[in-house]
Order: sequence, then structure tokens, then C-alpha cells
Amino acid sequence: MSRQRLFELRRLSVRFGDSVAVSNLDLHIDRGETVAVVGESGSGKSVSALGALGLLPPGSQVDGERTFDGQNLAQLSPRQWNALRGGRIGFVFQEPMTSLNPLHTIGKQLAETLRLHQGLRGEAARKRCRELLAQVKLPRIDELLAAWPHQLSGGQRQRVMIAMAIANDPQLLIADEPTTALDVTVQQAILALLDDLRRRHGMGVLLISHDLNLVRRHADRVVVMHDGTLVETGTTQAVFETPRAAYTRKLLDAIPEGRPARLPSAPEPLLAAERLGVSFARPKPFLRPRPPAFVAVEPLALQLRRGETLGIVGESGSGKSTLASALIRLVPAEGEIRFGERRLDKLSGNALRRERRQFQIVFQDPYGSLSPRMPVADIVSEGLRFHHPELDEDAITQRVAETLAEVDLPADCGARYPHEFSGGQRQRIAIARALILKPRLLVLDEPTSALDRTVQKQLIELLRTVQARHDISYLFISHDLAVVRAMAHRLMVLKEGRIVEQGDCDTVLTTPQSDYTRALIAAADLSLA
Repeated sequence: MSRQRLFELRRLSVRFGDSVAVSNLDLHIDRGETVAVVGESGSGKSVSALGALGLLPPGSQVDGERTFDGQNLAQLSPRQWNALRGGRIGFVFQEPMTSLNPLHTIGKQLAETLRLHQGLRGEAARKRCRELLAQVKLPRIDELLAAWPHQLSGGQRQRVMIAMAIANDPQLLIADEPTTALDVTVQQAILALLDDLRRRHGMGVLLISHDLNLVRRHADRVVVMHDGTLVETGTTQAVFETPRAAYTRKLLDAIPEGRPARLPSAPEPLLAAERLGVSFARPKPFLRPRPPAFVAVEPLALQLRRGETLGIVGESGSGKSTLASALIRLVPAEGEIRFGERRLDKLSGNALRRERRQFQIVFQDPYGSLSPRMPVADIVSEGLRFHHPELDEDAITQRVAETLAEVDLPADCGARYPHEFSGGQRQRIAIARALILKPRLLVLDEPTSALDRTVQKQLIELLRTVQARHDISYLFISHDLAVVRAMAHRLMVLKEGRIVEQGDCDTVLTTPQSDYTRALIAAADLSLA
């Protein structure tokens, strides 16, 4: 049974000045079909979609034929584009934190797209907003509608973006890394939702993703891109089972491998917590009592040894990042925190700032955590200048060059800015910024979530090498169990702020004791051979 053509690109080319980002790309999507575009960072996946929908910045040049439902997209007026985008074509952008307006609540932003495209207002709009958040499996819906984007976890923001994209029942959904910040169980729920919408409404889906397991399970056809060109296309089964291009075979082979180095028989403890809990006060309603505080992390105990990696996994909103932030005193917490011989929970002011040299954090979103107005050399050296004012400029320059080399970045990148680098390179810059102080503890918050598999593999090898060289301890937060298995000595599983299981990483993954852990492993389709 033949399908009706919905979206088509012919000889699509995208240029930025003299630089060619995409060259002669042919791609089509039929109604009810999911087409996945895969390739390494910088291969032109996202640029192709943005260029096709007229979302690239001024100065870019887009050539070739672009049609949607028989309509020539190159001939649309700005008003027609505004009606089409967000209405008949939904778009899930890769960076939810930068895509959501920080000055408006979640409810207001959801209601805006309903008002613009459907004319819904008042109670009708609020009802539809609640339905959308329920569809993407978000809890405490009324609280989230009143929340601001910065108050949500990365996974929650991603689900809000998906809710906005499907709000107006689009005929075509372009999903650019839609599950990047989501844990495996939520990934499955979201993709099951998209599959259901595709089947019921004949929606076409363009899925841009580096997650090949996800692509294999949910795509009908696959397009492989490299350096802005199409290197292979075909049915998902054909591409995965009998790939023709060497580059495709390289992508399929890029699975996180190996295990962390063995620890000494009795490594010394580095970080310990007792009765550590985190709660946040809720706003007080007008003329009503203040509601109970929101408990993000229930009191728990934790220990990390020198040179050890403790993996922390759990669903989005389970308290992983909050726990890590509490351990290094970035958010207020109750309980005892001991780092080496010192009680961190007793320190404040200059004493706490001096101790911060010993522990650093690499945030989930390197693009958001690196200042766009500072060159790389200044970003990497900023902490060194603050904590070691006795160093002269030559010594600082030398330390920066040494640290950039350690994370496999060229020394001449110091004069460039973050936007000039790929996602994997930006993550290396963030790691260099943390390593330059020679910390004893490094908190890694989803350091590989936005990276394709080949870059993930490189970064894992880099982190293991750095750990062995400097005897650093890692708190490794991730929703990717394959990455956690390759990095962690021990594993802690969190759910709704509580520890449901912990122990040796391989033991937990091969013989899980809780139903929740088993569900995470099943959803990840993790091969434990």
C-alpha cells in the first residue's frame, strides 16, 4: 500500500558565507511515516531541518526545492510561515532551556500556541494544557503550569517542548534530539505517544537523533549524513543489518565499551553524607496557609571513595542533579556532609570558597554553562585566577595549554568562542575548566547526553584516562545505562528522591533487586554480555 507524500527536499543546500553546511540533500517523508536522520555532531542534521523551515539566521543561503503537502515552501510569506510553523508543522528543538522563554511560566507558553493557532482561551486553554502535560507523562500538572523554565529539570523541560510541538495536532513533527535529556522509561513513553499520534492521525515524523537503539525501534527509514552530505539511506532493517557505507558501519560500532579500572583493596573515603535531605518551600497563596515544602531528596546516606566513580541513575525529576548539587553545597540541604577530614555543612563564606578548589562540576548543558562572551582561554583559566592569584600570566597560560591538551583540544582554540565548537568539543572545554584546578572530586551531570555515540565513546575513554592519571573521584549522573556501565564502580538508583537500590554496578545491572531498576534496564534494552 503506497503512502501519500507529505514533505520533500530535493537538492537542498545550505551555505553560511563561503562555508557549505549541507550539499544536495534529497529526503522525503510520507504520511504516517517516521524517517530518522543520523550522523555525528556537525554532519548537517539539524541545519537541514532548520534550513528547510526557514529558521536559519540572516546571512545563510538555502537552495533547492522544499515542499510540504504539495506547497512550495520557498514561496511562503512571513505570515504564512507563522501559521504553518507550530500549527501544521511542529518542531521539538534540541535545546529546551534556550527554546523556552525564561520570562513566562510554562502554562502561559503552552496557552500561547493554543491561542495563536486554535483561538483557545481561558478555561478551554487551561484544560487543553493539562491534557498535553498528562500526555507527556509529567506529574503535578497544576504546579508545573505555574512554574518557570528554570525550576524544571532538563527532562521536564524537554517534555514541555514536546507538549508544545504536538499541541495543535501537526501533520508533520520534526523532532531534533527529542529524548536527549530523558531517562529510558520516559523515552519509551514519549516515543510510544508519538507512534500513537502517527498511526491515528497519519502524522509524519522527521526524527533527528544520535541514539541508534531508539532509531532502530521507531524509524521506518534511515538517512545517514556525514559532513553535510547523504552517505546512505534505506529501510531501517537494511541500514542496520547490511550497511553499505564504511561511515555507517563506524556509527553502528560506536558503543560504549570496557569497564572502569579496578580500585585498590581499601581505598580511602573522600565524600560521605548522613541524613542528607533537600526540600524547597512552596509559594504562599494569598490569604491561605503556606503548603508543605516540596521534598526533592529524602534523607539518605552516601559514601564515595578516592578514585571511585559512583553512578547515579533514575527518572527525570528523581533528584539526581539536586542531590549532587547539595553534596557540593550549591543548594541548601539538611544533614552532614564530610569531604575528607572537613565538614562541608559547617563551612560558609571564604572557608567554603577555599574548599571549592577540591571539587568541581561539569553541567548537563555545556552551551548554557559556558559564557558566550568569553574566549576559551579565559573560560578555562577563570577559576585558576580566582583560587590562585599568586600565579603570573605565563604560568596561567602554560596551565591552560596543558589542560586543553589533556582533554585533546588544540592549544590554538583558546582564542575562539564556545559557539564555534561542536557539542562534544564544548563538553571538553567544560571538563578542562573543571580539571585545571586539579580537583579531588568531579561531578559529571549528564556529560554525554547531547553527544552522538562516537563522541560519547571518545569522552568516556578520556574521562577514564584522566581518572587513572589523577586519582579523581567521579559522581556520574546519567540516564544512559550503557554509559554508566562503562564508567561506574558502584551504582545508586533514585526514584522520587529516595534510594531504591545501590551496590556494585555490574551486580545491580545483572541482578537488580527492585522492580523499578528492572524497568529501567528493560527500557534501555541493555545487553549485559
